[in-house]
Amino acid sequence: MKPIPDKAEVALEYPDKLYIGTFERSSDFDAHIDKTGIALTLHHGGDESVRKSVHLHIHYALFAEMLTDLARSVGRVDKAHRAVLAQAAAALAAVLRDSGEKPPEYRK
Repeated sequence: MKPIPDKAEVALEYPDKLYIGTFERSSDFDAHIDKTGIALTLHHGGDESVRKSVHLHIHYALFAEMLTDLARSVGRVDKAHRAVLAQAAAALAAVLRDSGEKPPEYRK
């Protein structure tokens, strides 16, 4: 797990309930790829009154479609955030092209 460098908000909506959680710099995350897709975890520790976690697993085809949709909407992102996203996307693309290589170091 790594510290969250910014902020994530999660909402889980059911017909009769709504759960909303915010994960900030005091929280941790994990993101990795496994045999069937990507796995994301957001975790905030502490005592039971504040402890929470979210686990999300997305299969490859859905994740690819999500990336395509993100590309279509990138015009709404300011220049500073575009640069950080472009650097991370380039690191992922480089490793996807040559799976034998270690990923380039990602730095903000």
